[in-house]
Amino acid sequence: MPKSVRSMQVKRIAKLGDGLHYIGHVPGLCLQVKGSARSYILTYSFGGRARQMGLGSHREVDLADVIEAARDARKLVRSNVDPLAEKHALRQSLLADAKGIVTFKTARKLCVASMAAKWRSAKHEQQWTNTLETYAGPLLDNLDVRRITTPHVLAVLEPIWTTKTETATRLRQRIESVLDYAKANGSRTGDNPARWKGHLDKLLPEPKKVKKVEHLAAVPWREMPAFMPRLRAAEGMGARALEFATLTAAGSGPVRKATWMEIDFDTALWTVPADHMKGGKEHVVPLSPAALNLLRALPRFEGVSLLFPSPRSKTLSDMTLTRVLERMKVDATVHGMRSSFKDWASEATAYAREVSEMALAHSISNAVEEAYRRGDLLAKRTRLMRDWAAYLEGPKTSATVTPMRKRRAQQPLVIHDVVVLARRVSNQANIRLRCAVPHQTASRSFT
Repeated sequence: MPKSVRSMQVKRIAKLGDGLHYIGHVPGLCLQVKGSARSYILTYSFGGRARQMGLGSHREVDLADVIEAARDARKLVRSNVDPLAEKHALRQSLLADAKGIVTFKTARKLCVASMAAKWRSAKHEQQWTNTLETYAGPLLDNLDVRRITTPHVLAVLEPIWTTKTETATRLRQRIESVLDYAKANGSRTGDNPARWKGHLDKLLPEPKKVKKVEHLAAVPWREMPAFMPRLRAAEGMGARALEFATLTAAGSGPVRKATWMEIDFDTALWTVPADHMKGGKEHVVPLSPAALNLLRALPRFEGVSLLFPSPRSKTLSDMTLTRVLERMKVDATVHGMRSSFKDWASEATAYAREVSEMALAHSISNAVEEAYRRGDLLAKRTRLMRDWAAYLEGPKTSATVTPMRKRRAQQPLVIHDVVVLARRVSNQANIRLRCAVPHQTASRSFT
């Protein structure tokens, strides 16, 4: 068992006996003493196994640098990455670079850097990097890109192709992009072993045949008028953001990032910047009177531009809106509100499909339709959003209900009553008969 030693005593290590001595600052950070040798060691557990990672001799590295390196290694462990394996991979990569070899790890980092202008957000870039590091890194990172072949790619994809089909599909596309980049900069030649058409499509089943389609939970559109009063009664900025998202059929991201500068109360328009949109294009949203009233009722905070700020004046997390639904005990997702809107527009209105699609800012898959449809259908979308808001308000009745008079108890008929009833029926029949006979005009023509 390593002994504990206070960090201020590290300089007095001459008197320490052989073994590991904890020095604090970072869990598992030790000073290892072996005879006259003194070195820093980080002990940790990974995959159920005890591991030790050398951090350098006490004569060659400063304690501050050791502590920083130990903290970085602990972060890798928390991210399910073995620091020793990462250190070994880096060493191999440096050796390969020294020999003029470009490894897959080097190629993917250069590829990601070259796409800096294309990322929709920092999150998008991180997703790209994480997918490649997690699934492709362990098998491909240390390989020379010239040596990567189809079996290598299949070894990465096959374990998750049927269990994580969506992830595997994106992973294949990203591996293909990295290898295309390597070919473009002269690091490799030949066909791309990660290409789909005419290659991997012959070796792997089509994603749509193995992927189980799971639609996001949504409130049925017929139940939305009953759902809205409950949502309006919910307290908190997250509830107001979800209400605004429902009224505008907008995504969670644009709503949470929305600022007052994007709202034009005079024209009743919300202009969402391109960098807030998944498709990377500016989107204009018509605001119904209900949406405008919601915005006018929101509190404004000095120095805060967000419509729906968190208690710390930061952007709300997506989980904030999700928890609103959880507290309401509604089996639906935030994105499901958009599905409810789409179902209502398709089943309960006569609006053309492209109007609701454009209201949802969906991209046009048909190239011909995209070429000819250049307008934004703003007038029609304005009417659509007003109708949606009116539908969410629920039916309204202005009729006055008059209580019915109590019906007299039914009495048995007597002969006199039967005679009176027969006369009434006879008179009504005569009236109907006279009305049915055309009126005879008095004028005649004489010759």
